[in-house]
Amino acid sequence: MAVIALAIALPAFIGKVRANGIAALAINRCVHFSALWADIEPLTEQGLVALACTPSHAWVTPAGGSRPLFGTNPIAFGWPRPDRPPFLFDMATSAAARGEIELHHRAGTPLPEGWGIDKAGNPSTDAASVLEGAMLTFGGHKGSALAAMVELLAGPLIGDMTSKESLAYDNGTGSSPYGGELIIALDPERFLGADKAKYFAGAEAMFADMQAQGARIPGERRYRQRRQSEQYGVEIPRTLYDEIMALCD
Repeated sequence: MAVIALAIALPAFIGKVRANGIAALAINRCVHFSALWADIEPLTEQGLVALACTPSHAWVTPAGGSRPLFGTNPIAFGWPRPDRPPFLFDMATSAAARGEIELHHRAGTPLPEGWGIDKAGNPSTDAASVLEGAMLTFGGHKGSALAAMVELLAGPLIGDMTSKESLAYDNGTGSSPYGGELIIALDPERFLGADKAKYFAGAEAMFADMQAQGARIPGERRYRQRRQSEQYGVEIPRTLYDEIMALCD
């Protein structure tokens, strides 16, 4: 499990980032089943800038293609901010996360256009046909290039599998994707020294300009909802509660 491997490696990893200004952590032969931002948050809590990526199973077709080759291949990035939650985003390079399509499938609702294609390569809004066909990357060729980058960085570069190889290794069992994860962290103290406050003030000015235009800063909703959940708890639909209890039984 990638989260356990990361927890074990974290102290040594942070020490290497402090000593060298930048370090990379490769996690091999792992199952990654959680949100990728959770791997970045502990690093931003230490005042570090960090990014992570991981392939998955081959569910996504490259731009212009018609067959699955890439995974949903998420990328997460975190920037520490003084006295407030970090700037932190976690996004799939596919047009939607695999789980979102699964939810539409379970609910029997149509997908938005541009999320996937059927087995014949035709655009489809039917979740079942997309699950049998292929998902699409976001932004056409731009998302496709980023997905390929993730395949290379967290696959061959660290001596691990691509998404196509992960799916073949699964051999139809329906198990979680199995492969590698790459995390890179940078220490602003080593990059900027005495000028850190000056340049971090420039970053805060950028965030303020974003908010002044009505733009949402990635991650801020997550932290707002977290505070609310810690105070008031989490509400879930009764049907989901019943399903969880049935699984427990």
